Amino acid sequence: MSRVDLHIHSNASDGRLSPEEVVRESARRGLAVIALTDHDAISGLAPALAEAKTFPGLRVVPGVELSTDADQGEVHILGYFIDYNDGELVARLERMRNSRLERAQAMVAKLRDLGVNIDWPRVQEIAGKGSVGRPHLAQAMLEKGYIGSLKEAFSSYIGRGGPAYVERRKLTPAAAVELILRVKGLPVLAHPLTVSDPEALVVKLKAVGLVGIEAYYKDYSADDVGKLLMLAERHNLVATGGSDYHGLDTEIEIMIGGVQVPLSAAEHLIALAQSRIPS
Repeated sequence: MSRVDLHIHSNASDGRLSPEEVVRESARRGLAVIALTDHDAISGLAPALAEAKTFPGLRVVPGVELSTDADQGEVHILGYFIDYNDGELVARLERMRNSRLERAQAMVAKLRDLGVNIDWPRVQEIAGKGSVGRPHLAQAMLEKGYIGSLKEAFSSYIGRGGPAYVERRKLTPAAAVELILRVKGLPVLAHPLTVSDPEALVVKLKAVGLVGIEAYYKDYSADDVGKLLMLAERHNLVATGGSDYHGLDTEIEIMIGGVQVPLSAAEHLIALAQSRIPS
């Protein structure tokens, strides 16, 4: 069990646990540093940080995961130590959530055309107070027996390029990096191996202020991690990592702290954040 997990989702976006439950579960598992990084959402940060006061041995880093579009496909940018009360960030995320809502409704319509009839009110009920996302559609499909697993929903219907997939309006990766910097955060490229040429993307984003890449990740082999650590070293970037925990598919999902992330990864990120605080 790792003592660091810098990539966790709550039900403020598309996770199962509440922000408070994420903190309690992390403390129960003996973690020292976690980051709550909900998709295009920051409403879970205040309750998570408040709950963390009960657990002095656990540090909670306020974060966010921004969805962006690039020529190579969808790219996610993690932002750490953000000023989550910044007006620009709040307004931008509100627009992104509205885009998610419109997209989810369009996907429900496409699914209906394919003979997969899920109810929009049920999707909203599953999402609760969180931002509606594809995992909520997948859960509704699973409930009605159209699929045998959440993974099947993505592979057969709502994954990128699938028959019910709908694009939505997103930032570019560079614009996401710049936004995170403007709200006093540290931008990190999430799961870099989702693009065909990670190094080219890293070079482009480093030029506008990228500070790290996620080298330790649930789907990465030891060889993958080694290559990403060398990439981070070549470009003087902090190597971070995490489980990308959502808690939706407990049979296959990596648990909080389930990815071996060295404590030094969190220490480097924390040191960088502290170095940017005006004296």
